[in-house]
Amino acid sequence: MAKPKKTPRPKAETPRGFRDYFGAEVTQRADMLAKIAGVYHRYGFDALESAGVEKVEALGKFLPDVDRPNEGVFAWQEDADSDKPGDWLALRYDLTAPLARVYAQHRNELPTPYRRYAMGPVWRNEKPGPGRYRQFYQCDADTVGAGSVAADAEICAMLADCLEEVGIERGDYIVRVNNRKVLNGVLEVAGLSGDDKEAERGIVLRAIDKLDRLGTDGVRALLGAGRKDESGDFTDGAGLDEAQADVVMGFVNATEIVTEDLLATADAWERSGEDAGVKQLRDQAGYLENPGPRNTNPLIGVFGNDQIIAYLENLVCASKVGTEGVEELKQISELLDAQGYSADRIVIDPSVVRGLGYYTGPVYEAELTFEIKDEKGRARNFGSVAGGGRYDDLVKRFTGQEVPATGVSIGVDRLLAALQAKGRLDTAAQGPVVVTVMDKARMADYQAMVAELRQAGIRAEVYLGNPKNFGNQLKYADKRGSPIAVIEGDAEKESGVIQIKDLILGAKIAENATLEEWRDRPSQYEVPRGDLVAKVREILELYQ
Repeated sequence: MAKPKKTPRPKAETPRGFRDYFGAEVTQRADMLAKIAGVYHRYGFDALESAGVEKVEALGKFLPDVDRPNEGVFAWQEDADSDKPGDWLALRYDLTAPLARVYAQHRNELPTPYRRYAMGPVWRNEKPGPGRYRQFYQCDADTVGAGSVAADAEICAMLADCLEEVGIERGDYIVRVNNRKVLNGVLEVAGLSGDDKEAERGIVLRAIDKLDRLGTDGVRALLGAGRKDESGDFTDGAGLDEAQADVVMGFVNATEIVTEDLLATADAWERSGEDAGVKQLRDQAGYLENPGPRNTNPLIGVFGNDQIIAYLENLVCASKVGTEGVEELKQISELLDAQGYSADRIVIDPSVVRGLGYYTGPVYEAELTFEIKDEKGRARNFGSVAGGGRYDDLVKRFTGQEVPATGVSIGVDRLLAALQAKGRLDTAAQGPVVVTVMDKARMADYQAMVAELRQAGIRAEVYLGNPKNFGNQLKYADKRGSPIAVIEGDAEKESGVIQIKDLILGAKIAENATLEEWRDRPSQYEVPRGDLVAKVREILELYQ
């Protein structure tokens, strides 16, 4: 008789594209979310926790394709094997689509405008890669029902405040603002409006969207006949003539063009002897100067926004929608300036292109401007950590009526990585005070000690392993990252004292000190039992 096959043991491994988070990582994220939530709350936004699962149809055409519900999302069909299969459901892809559904469903009970923030994990069924996971946290804030660009300006100011609140110093970040309407105006001026130009517009938009990767020369090639990449593959271009391409590139390269104009004017003034304003012009040009396809200098200058807006105004003056977009950028700049958010923190930047088929007006992106080393040791800018914009069509899918909305999403994991790269995160979280066990029969005494510490607001625990080997207890405390061990043997009990061992100082002395220093700097203290809390608190304060 054949032996029954044993059920194989499951492999203890995380699914591909996912990871586990431990101790300090979880605490650091919770602290960051609390700080960001504090800023959102201070701005008057209310918390919302929507369901982690949505109907696939609610996710919308701008996210995964409803006709291919397993593409991009983790989806399943209720009662799929029954005669009457149910709805297709999916783990939420982001926090914006659920907001649109929530607002449409509860709009009669919600205030208008509705200002909400939401934080939590989202899931994307996409190919994972280095630092790119299928589950990650988002941290959103949105205003639904407000058509005024004051709502967009407020989001930008709040984004700057959030970055500073979590520890990104001023000068290490820049919030960039653009407007989809201005781009629409550029396309109109370039002769690309109308249904018969839809294909060309699509190629142009995709080309601009690749600016970071291809640079201005690559974008210019795609506007014309096309581009051959390093592998030899050829991508067809939009077929624009030189004049049309000049208009589009004039939009993309606005910062560089304004810089050159400022420098040229300064040179002309200097040659003519009118040197009174030369220094100011050169300062502005220095702030605006862009060494690459994107301006990574956070100091774009007090007058930088005004210069860029004036340039864009002239570029799209023949387009009604373009002029409207420039006017919105002007209002945003004025509103931010009135609140003290000048161009050293928030700048108008036409090279910002986000979700061109999704956003309908202003768009914004927060970029960290300091350098880090990549896996090959090369210096590079850290890059974007947040983005958003105005999306006036999303709620319309549910209600049939246009509902204005604008919002931002912060990449929490990216921000944590940035703070770690800058050395502003303590990667080793401090563990609890450990009360050791010298006599199992006196467990009640040890529990009384730990209760006193906890009631005083001090994180503490009693060692619950086998107390036979005291050295193992100290090894446990070391592995937990504990700052202090409390010791009470029979002799201490009879004398009414306890031993308090400073594990942090003890480790430092053992590593670096001479025998004389060891004797001069004791790391263990004998104190009366009644001084337990006071002495522990005194030691802990040394390391805060």
